[in-house]
Amino acid sequence: MTTAYEQFINLQKKLKEVSDLAGFSESFYNIIREPERIIEVNIPVKMDDGTTRTFRAFRSAHSSALGPSKGGVRYDESVTYEEVKVLSTLMSLKVALLGLPLGGGKGGIVVDPKKLSERELEALSRGFVRAINNYIGPRIDVPAPDVNTNGKIMGYFTDEYIALNGNRHDIATFTGKSTDMGGSLGRTEATGFGVYLTIKKYYEKIGKSLDGATFALQGFGNVGSFAARFLTQDGAKLIALNSKDKSQKSGSSAIYDPNGLDVEKLEKAREETGSALNIEAKKILNEEFFAIPCDILIPAAMENVIDETNAGNIKASLVVEAANGPVTKAGEAILNEKNIPIIPDILANSGGVLVSHYEWIQNMTGSYWDEDEVMTKQEKDMSKAIGEVFATAEKYKVNFREASFILSLSRIEKALKLRGRI
Repeated sequence: MTTAYEQFINLQKKLKEVSDLAGFSESFYNIIREPERIIEVNIPVKMDDGTTRTFRAFRSAHSSALGPSKGGVRYDESVTYEEVKVLSTLMSLKVALLGLPLGGGKGGIVVDPKKLSERELEALSRGFVRAINNYIGPRIDVPAPDVNTNGKIMGYFTDEYIALNGNRHDIATFTGKSTDMGGSLGRTEATGFGVYLTIKKYYEKIGKSLDGATFALQGFGNVGSFAARFLTQDGAKLIALNSKDKSQKSGSSAIYDPNGLDVEKLEKAREETGSALNIEAKKILNEEFFAIPCDILIPAAMENVIDETNAGNIKASLVVEAANGPVTKAGEAILNEKNIPIIPDILANSGGVLVSHYEWIQNMTGSYWDEDEVMTKQEKDMSKAIGEVFATAEKYKVNFREASFILSLSRIEKALKLRGRI
């Protein structure tokens, strides 16, 4: 498995490769190869048993060239210094790709939140805000939910920040909040809707209809389930699902039905039994899942799931990265050899940060947009970005990932030049 450090080195190599390809200067590469700022803190929390534990945490701000940093905060035992560097860099590319006045940020706390009580979790969350208070704000760095964090955690963050600072715009310091605390309608389905829009625009580009197109989906969480819902509503057919299921034996966590799996039944099974796989369908092995012939393969769960061990077996005509970094460098090389296009994560799953930006705008201006307005804006903005990526790929004769990087980096470079930094 690729480590976070290896991922960072690979990302730097990719940035250098694309910079050379597009003719960016060495000075520019030297700026964007590392984040501008990384904060490492230790947060003391008094536990329920009376002892005090210290939790290690990080916040990385990659680039301020286009605007405030923007990115999630994750609670996970696997969080590392290198990981937040990688993810904040990719977030810079993602927001620049969308043309947003933002930079990339990412944070995390090394913790398994399931092992904490609600009181301990709240104390840890408030402690994190106190530790990074001087480095966040609506025009400095705007955190959001990520792995194992949600609207409730953003509520703790927001309340603590306002208590420390007090300002009418302080609510805009965090996004992904509950709608009762200034969150935006349309945020819950935003990432899945964006995945669907990306696929829809690709199909329009190649002159095909989604009606009757088959897809295999890994992951049936928020992103995967909403992507599946929008795709099937447009006529596509979900024929295979790979998802977590503790009741299944190792290697048997996927189901298959060539006639199509019913998304509503999958959602009902997930709600009632804890797993979407608990419906009447053929059980298949993980390795069989990736080898299923289909039009579209959508990894929407974890990173590094398509690698040198399974990429050669993939029979899909298109791979769409709904998750962050699901295709490894080695896996991508194999898919490229097989001429299987990949729509990269910084484009495919960018709907979430786009609607988070809408939430920030609404908070800063005191506005309130209904769900139809949010989704209409999202479709317009994402369609523009998708079209620009396709055009850049054709101009430079490169794949979609390289085109996305070129487009993002060109916008960051222009901003740095205007600021006089290069």
